[in-house]
Amino acid sequence: MLALKVVLVPAFLAALTVAGRVWGPSVAGWLAGLPVVAGPIVLLLALERGPSFAAQASVASIAAIAASEAFNFAYAWACRRVAWPLALVVGMVGWVGVAILLTQLPAGLAWAVAAACAAVAVSQSGLPRVTGHVPAARLGLGDLAVRMLAGALLTVAVTTLSASLGATWSGLLSVFPLLGIVLAVSAQRAHGADFVALLMRGMVIGRASFAAFFAVTATMLPRYGVWLSFACAALVSIVVQGATRRMLNAERPVQRVPHELAEQQSAD
Repeated sequence: MLALKVVLVPAFLAALTVAGRVWGPSVAGWLAGLPVVAGPIVLLLALERGPSFAAQASVASIAAIAASEAFNFAYAWACRRVAWPLALVVGMVGWVGVAILLTQLPAGLAWAVAAACAAVAVSQSGLPRVTGHVPAARLGLGDLAVRMLAGALLTVAVTTLSASLGATWSGLLSVFPLLGIVLAVSAQRAHGADFVALLMRGMVIGRASFAAFFAVTATMLPRYGVWLSFACAALVSIVVQGATRRMLNAERPVQRVPHELAEQQSAD
């Protein structure tokens, strides 16, 4: 299992780096919404602590979308004014504050979904908007290696803490924004604040597949066991992810054609 923790997230970070380079930050953020980190963590909890514990953690994971969006929202605005260390502090203050509030929520899937939907709505309307083309700087192999190492270390830390806590905090920590931290910091350093904003907006759209995954596990685990529940959750998550592709295309900024070039094209 340690090998899975150390390899999975760095490999996904490398894939997201390539996606951001080829298709832009919106696509990278959208793909980051998949439950690639939280899914394996809750699977490990199900195998180690039983389906009922994992079902409770799944409910908390859906609610934890609100904490992740708090981090994204705070970081996206802070990085437009300050360097990444201070922006990271601001983002983490947002995450911790909302995570503590979520522990006071009444138990139940409906409350968790309501908290997640409210946070997504706030991010969708309040995150910085970017128009025009956002150029991406070339990321060196050294920067990519640092990004992957940070992802591996954060994954081990979060999964270790999750194993020693109750179901609620296990679920919340399974959605600790480790992908968001690594991607946001490296994106700000390499590409700038607009790149970060597009990345975060893509993540908002990707939350749908994440929530669908854990809604299935929360519902099915107590009755149908671990493997069938996670297999169905993975299938539903992929279907929902595909369905949100049109929303992603609507969010991606269109590169404006210069006025002189537009007139020349019209003449042609």
